[in-house]
Amino acid sequence: MIASSAGCRNAQRETPMADVKGDQFYNRVGRDRIECRQIDELIGLARGIAADGLINQAEVQFLQKWLAANVEISDQPLIQTLYRRVNEVLSDGILDENEKSELFDCLATFADIGLELGEVLKPSSLPLCNPAPDLTFPGRRYCFTGTFTLGQRRACEQAVIDRGAQTGSQTQKTNVLVIGSYVTESWKHACFGNKILQACEWRDRGLPICIVSEAHWRGFL
Repeated sequence: MIASSAGCRNAQRETPMADVKGDQFYNRVGRDRIECRQIDELIGLARGIAADGLINQAEVQFLQKWLAANVEISDQPLIQTLYRRVNEVLSDGILDENEKSELFDCLATFADIGLELGEVLKPSSLPLCNPAPDLTFPGRRYCFTGTFTLGQRRACEQAVIDRGAQTGSQTQKTNVLVIGSYVTESWKHACFGNKILQACEWRDRGLPICIVSEAHWRGFL
């Protein structure tokens, strides 16, 4: 009876740990899926509001309520700017013409209005480092995302390897993320992909990762 009780106690100590790990995994996967849907929905809202070339206070207030109800994604660096700007223009309860124009430009940039798959990316719609840093190669680690005018991704990787750099998947040791000049269907969202979101988050946390355009990168080859 005593042995049996001890066994039960051991099982009770072991099972929760396995359950916790499983719960953490499923919570993370579930959260990723939810955030994907929310970001896609926000892009759709921004495009819908800006589609007619006009913006009014009721639309901005609706957008503000949506952002407040989905505050868990407001930590995304690409969303923070939009959320902050919406709160700023509504802080005095009046949306003047200048604020309408500025916010429309912000929404159009966020949603990348008019951008189709295969078109050249607009640098203003990307979270590139500003000012763009000088690039070096020996001992540096590069990662590439998107489609490049230079050629296939392996050609881009070989170009930096030949100059003494390393390449590979994006990690916290990545020094430079280079964004190709074209949108690809493999991107998770029309305007940006997971690598860019992750790089923005790391950069905001103070990690030394640079985000640059293909055009800027090619200028240092």
